[in-house]
Amino acid sequence: MDFKSMKNYIYWLYCQFELITCSYLMEPWEKLLFYTFNVIMLVMVLYTAYIFVPVHISTAFQFFLHLFGSQHENTVSIVK
Repeated sequence: MDFKSMKNYIYWLYCQFELITCSYLMEPWEKLLFYTFNVIMLVMVLYTAYIFVPVHISTAFQFFLHLFGSQHENTVSIVK
């Protein structure tokens, strides 16, 4: 794929995005606010997923290990 067709394809995707969101009807300052809000929300969702999804997966994994009887032994034993 050459550079010109890639550029045209990206422009086509951008036009489709504007048609779907109706942002082609907005004034430039409204587009700036709209796109800024959307980018900020996307970054926050990605950050939240990056931080919390591994924790939830680890917790679910530990739960299912405990549920199926594969418990970890305590590394500290109490000697009387």
